[in-house]
Amino acid sequence: MFETIRIDTDTRGVATLTLARAEKHNALSAQMIDELTQAAKQLGDDPSVRVVVLAAEGKSFCAGGDLGWMRDQIVADAETRAAGARNLAMMLFSLNTLPKPLIARVQGNAFGGGVGMMAVSDVVIAADSASFGLTEVKLGLIPATIGPYVLARMGEDKARRVFFSARLFGADEAERLNLVSRVVPADALDDAIEAEIAPYMAAAPGAVAAAKAQCRAYGPQIDPARIEDSITRLVAAWQGDEAPEGIAAFFDKRKANWVR
Repeated sequence: MFETIRIDTDTRGVATLTLARAEKHNALSAQMIDELTQAAKQLGDDPSVRVVVLAAEGKSFCAGGDLGWMRDQIVADAETRAAGARNLAMMLFSLNTLPKPLIARVQGNAFGGGVGMMAVSDVVIAADSASFGLTEVKLGLIPATIGPYVLARMGEDKARRVFFSARLFGADEAERLNLVSRVVPADALDDAIEAEIAPYMAAAPGAVAAAKAQCRAYGPQIDPARIEDSITRLVAAWQGDEAPEGIAAFFDKRKANWVR
């Protein structure tokens, strides 16, 4: 059914949703975005699923948006750009509102949209060797559609440290910024994930879903208006002069004209 992701569910009802574009560092293509949205609905509707683990194949957790997909957005018309931005925004919304605990197993680097997927997870366990970054501004873009979730997770004060500098930071700093719940050695990841899963096996699934919904209701509001605003901001960035230059520079293997 899926080509860019994989779902494996064990006898306990623990579903592992795996990003499976290792050769592309699990970058978010249009197809992967669509498949993740479908997977979130499928897992949310399945009463046998108790917990979802978001994992990835290969060295990277998620390198962010696929550059080919971004390049297509640059040459697209305004309506197509908005549709692409909306698909990304609604994928994140689908994961954020998943009525099951979502535990991210971050075994490698996460940039841009990968950080966004961490931000919509309930718990994030990261390998101590992983690096992170909101790198969109290097390409003349902004972390727009992931913004509501990253800001909700980090808080504005912490987000200002990394949201628009594009600098990379390690797992320990990611924990201090509240993007990561716990940092462990890479060979201890599976044990750490199991420790997070275990309590849910004794919890009533309906009560867990209701309690998670209550958290969302009382926490920072990510409503349709805010999501639409994030889409508008991303489309505006695509329509500017900097995004075409930044993405062209990446593919040409040269520095963008603003680099000093």
